[in-house]
Amino acid sequence: MLITPAYAQAAAAGDTNSMLGMLLPFAVIFVIMYFLILRPQQKKVKDHAELVKNVRRGDTIITQGGLVGKVTKVVDDDQVEFEIADGVRVRQMRQMITAVRAKGEPAKELAKDEKKDEKAAS
Repeated sequence: MLITPAYAQAAAAGDTNSMLGMLLPFAVIFVIMYFLILRPQQKKVKDHAELVKNVRRGDTIITQGGLVGKVTKVVDDDQVEFEIADGVRVRQMRQMITAVRAKGEPAKELAKDEKKDEKAAS
């Protein structure tokens, strides 16, 4: 035998502090992953679900494919119908909507800031 029985028995009785020391880095990595990756992703999914749920007739929407149109009809909980050009209506799944602009919301916020800068410069 290469290892004496006394040496082998001492090695088998591991220290509990060393086991805790080995698991602690994994726990720290999991906590960091939760706060940097999982939690923001859950918040983003929740915000998107709320956004899609509140789509109304007359809202301007942007789809994942890049189409911009005005909602003409909310078909059911899964679909909306929107107009992308005069007389051209398309049905789209609600989950494919990426952004919603309300009826009176301007396309760009920069336009207001530029006007203020022009007035201040005059």
